[in-house]
Amino acid sequence: MVKVDHAVPEATKNPSGLRRDVGLIGLMWASVGSIIGSGWLYGAEKAVVVAGPAAIISWVIGAIAIVLLALVHAELGGMFPVAGGTARYPHYAFGGLAGMSFGWFAWLQAATVAPIEVEAMIGYAGHWKWAQGLQHADGTLTVSGFLTAVVLMAVFVGVNFFGVRALAHTNSAATWWKIAVPLGAIFIIAAGNFHASNFTSEGFAPFGAKGVLGAISSSGIIFALLGFEQAIQLAGESRNPKRDLPRATLGSVAIGAVIYILLQVVFIAALPHVSFAHGWAKLNFEGISGPWAGLATLVGLGWLGWVLYVDAIISPGGTGLIYTTATSRVSFGLAKNGYAPKAFAKTDARGVPWFGLIMSFVTGVVCFLPFPSWQELVGFITSASVLMYAGAPLAYGVFADRLPNHERPYRLPAGKIISPLSFVVANLIIYWAGWDTLWRLGFAIVLGYVLLGSYAWYATSKGLEDAPRLDFRAAQWLPAYLVGLGLISWQGGFGGQGHIALWWDILVVAVFSLAIYYWAKTTASKPEEIERSIEEVVVTDAPAH
Repeated sequence: MVKVDHAVPEATKNPSGLRRDVGLIGLMWASVGSIIGSGWLYGAEKAVVVAGPAAIISWVIGAIAIVLLALVHAELGGMFPVAGGTARYPHYAFGGLAGMSFGWFAWLQAATVAPIEVEAMIGYAGHWKWAQGLQHADGTLTVSGFLTAVVLMAVFVGVNFFGVRALAHTNSAATWWKIAVPLGAIFIIAAGNFHASNFTSEGFAPFGAKGVLGAISSSGIIFALLGFEQAIQLAGESRNPKRDLPRATLGSVAIGAVIYILLQVVFIAALPHVSFAHGWAKLNFEGISGPWAGLATLVGLGWLGWVLYVDAIISPGGTGLIYTTATSRVSFGLAKNGYAPKAFAKTDARGVPWFGLIMSFVTGVVCFLPFPSWQELVGFITSASVLMYAGAPLAYGVFADRLPNHERPYRLPAGKIISPLSFVVANLIIYWAGWDTLWRLGFAIVLGYVLLGSYAWYATSKGLEDAPRLDFRAAQWLPAYLVGLGLISWQGGFGGQGHIALWWDILVVAVFSLAIYYWAKTTASKPEEIERSIEEVVVTDAPAH
């Protein structure tokens, strides 16, 4: 449980208006609570359908990719312990245009996760008769389902209005449960239902390398592992951010990766052969709409199935809760940098960015309109998330060259190698999501430029004090990066035209990524400009009640 001081000493007061009330466990549990959400309820089943038993390899690759990105974020989080950090690192390194862009990617990712978790809660609840009228056959919500979703979203927002202390306590309690239940399911189901022959009887990798790679993005593997950045988003409310942020970031990834890989192994091993006798792509058994609960019931563990149906409310609920928090903190950071109206930076007496919370609620309600169901949105959220993460390796490369003497509580070993490698890996994950997902993401990116660009133009034309400086020179690589990645996807073999063969496409993405990485380093802001941007945070992060 998180320990919270009732009296806030002078050292913990924060000039931003946020309160530094969160310790190491609170930070780590914020990330772990985000990692273990609806992904564990659906990820193993979706991955094995796409990749067969070789989905285990997909999880390992996904975990390695997330670890690389988390290592970079761990150093940056210690260097710059500010609220909404992922929206600010590119701003420091490349100026206003890049900061605005990656800030929008961060907000887009955070704002859409909570409503998706609500959809997952409603989807599993369909097991009970009283909830069977909440969804249509295609997974979209009925009128009663829509109203239920709005109420659940309102609960997330309401808890956040009680402040970060209440959030830390609530999330910590939920996260202990969220860790215990999947671990319990792993050992209880495996104890009497582990069939090693399942891994080879229908072929270990029936869909080849393309299935293994495609599962990483499209089936929910990366989506499930996302969330380590939540500790970083709460950096402005950490009691000891320079010590605790790296530990919380890396610790949460380690916990999540181990749990998810074990879940995939046990899910495959426990299935009766008849459920996949016609091939893994046609996996089917009674209760598959709630894969883990259905499997537990199938193997004679009805009581465990009941527990898992209950967990299907708690686990996504905890993740939705913390992502509601993240959404308001990212918009807080955007407003502080001058990319969004100052209303998003206003905090109430508890230090809560209240307007950002209200807007996160509105966004959730919009997402509940008749859009695709949980599994069809996973690729979109994965791509938006990884695109957000990709800004950190780029910023890391700049800071390593231009701020070599800046204090680093955690220094990444071999950072100048891991940083470009993590950028390559991030772009591969985006590419593997497929063209059908990326063109939709491109539309959302254009929408962001219209919204934030309009505010930037308004602020500049009115001569507002916080009008952002859009540094086009330092971000000249950004249009080439976004358009180029889209073109490669369009011509590639993952939902595209298929003009770039498998393996060659990986080489093309890698070469393209490295070219962008070193181009960005060359044109980045000068050291004095970076220092000025960092100092402006201290000045602009003033109370705005």
